[in-house]
Amino acid sequence: MKTIAALFVLLATTTVALAHPGHESLTTVPAPAVAAEVSITVEGAKRVIRANGIPDHATGRFPGRGNPNVIAAQRYVLVVPVSPQRAAATTPLGMSPFGVAVNGVIFDPGANEWWHEDRSTGWQYEALGGGRNLGIDTEHAHVQPNGAYHYHGMPTALLTRLTGGKPQMVLVGWAADGFPLYGPWIPTDANDVTSALKRALPSYRLKAGARPDGPGGAHDGTFGKDWAYVAGSGDLDECNGRMGKTPEFPAGTYYYVLTDDYPFVPRLWRGTPDSSFSRRGPPPGGGPDRGQGKQQKRAP
Repeated sequence: MKTIAALFVLLATTTVALAHPGHESLTTVPAPAVAAEVSITVEGAKRVIRANGIPDHATGRFPGRGNPNVIAAQRYVLVVPVSPQRAAATTPLGMSPFGVAVNGVIFDPGANEWWHEDRSTGWQYEALGGGRNLGIDTEHAHVQPNGAYHYHGMPTALLTRLTGGKPQMVLVGWAADGFPLYGPWIPTDANDVTSALKRALPSYRLKAGARPDGPGGAHDGTFGKDWAYVAGSGDLDECNGRMGKTPEFPAGTYYYVLTDDYPFVPRLWRGTPDSSFSRRGPPPGGGPDRGQGKQQKRAP
């Protein structure tokens, strides 16, 4: 059994403006007093991620404006295949998390805020779209009612630590189907990891004209339905991924990429997600991400 273990504590304070409109600049506070804990082990055909979900970097102030929740330790036991396979059809996330970062914090891009508070309308607010103040911090993250800190977009502090602040292709986590997730830098030539790097461009574009129903108004990115996949318009497919060689997979693999623009974190799986990432029902309390079941399976 191969084991990769990490224990990080980072204490820092700073004030940084968020990269997306509609979110206030938040003063960050030191990382939580509880230390981040994560282990990633290969056990036969499975990769097992055990973590408490505590971030290893400074965060926004929680509770705070837009988010009344307090960061609390979780008990994640997440399992993905070591040799994932592409499925015949893609699988949408729905309200499930996409994957988990190498620091044990989950990537959970969907928000439970809907136009007129009615999920049946299909008009789901984008957490990073500026339509609602959800207390998103400089890491493009906030806290669920059960205390789970989670990323809706690019985890900037984690990326800085992994890259040293320099452009390079880095593994930032694992998707629920087992395929790797990389930061925004990808090789220009997908089959040559030594080729010039560029920040990956997603293939989603804002729809033209006005919304046909619901909130009305122009498609401006406030809602997920404002976006449409346009094949070939960017570097990535509809799952925000592509085939290619990576430092960890020199023979080539399918891999996902975090991007600066929508979808930020992928919203579709290319493979089959493991059931350890499924929801167990709504957490107690209200506030951002309320009532949609944002809670992972935990160890018994």
